[in-house]
Amino acid sequence: MLLLTTTGARTGRPHTAILGYYPDGDRVLVVGSAGGSPKHPDWYHNLLARPEVEVDLGLFQYQATAVVLRDAERDEVFARLVEADAGWGEYQKGTTRTLPVVALVSQPGPPSGGSSFADTLKTIHKAFRRELALIRHEIATSGTLGAQLRINCLTVCQGLHYHHTGESAGLFPALLAQHPELGDVIAVLQKEHDEIAVLLGELEKLVGSDLLGQVDELIAQLNAHLDREEAALLPYL
Repeated sequence: MLLLTTTGARTGRPHTAILGYYPDGDRVLVVGSAGGSPKHPDWYHNLLARPEVEVDLGLFQYQATAVVLRDAERDEVFARLVEADAGWGEYQKGTTRTLPVVALVSQPGPPSGGSSFADTLKTIHKAFRRELALIRHEIATSGTLGAQLRINCLTVCQGLHYHHTGESAGLFPALLAQHPELGDVIAVLQKEHDEIAVLLGELEKLVGSDLLGQVDELIAQLNAHLDREEAALLPYL
C-alpha cells in the first residue's frame, strides 16, 4: 500500500488516498479502479489538474509527477498488471470506462524525511477508520450511499484487501523472522485478515442496497483488529 497525496482540483486542499501499487523500474504504477465503479476516483481528477503529488511508501516520502499512460502504452502496462493481479481485470470488466493507469515518477532530489513504519501504519489505520465512519454515517442517515460514497466504499474495500495482503505476505513474515515470540498474536491477526476478507466480499456485493448491518459488522471487526495489531506490533516497528 502507498499513500498518495494530491491537491484538490477545486478546493486546493491536500487529499490523501490509500492505494495498491505496482513497482515498475524507477516508477510506481497505480490504477484508478475505484473498485470497478462507473466513475473515476477523486484522486485521479485531482492529478489531472495538478500532477505534482506526494508518495508515501512507509520508509520514506517523496515528491513525484503523475503521468497518465495513454493508448498502446496504457494497454501494454495494464495487461502486465492483470497478469500480476487478475483483480484489475475483473474491475475493468465491471465498468464501461477505461481504468486509468498512472505512473508516479519521482522528482529529482533525495526523499523527504520519512516517517517510521509504525507511524505510517497508524496513518493508514486512521484513514480506514475515518472512511468507514463516513460511509456508516451516510447509510445511517439516508439509508443508502450517494454516488461518490459508493465509490469510496468500493475503494476502501479494495484498499483493505491490498493492505492486508501486503501485511500477510511481507510484514508478518519479516516480524516473525526477527521476533518468533510474536507467533501467536500474528496467527490471530492473520485469522482476522481472513474473516475480514469474507466481510469485504459480502459488502462489495451489497453496495447500493441495505448496507448498515454489514458495515457495522465490518467496522466492529476491523476496529478490534486494528487495535490489536497496533498494540502488539507497533513496539517492534
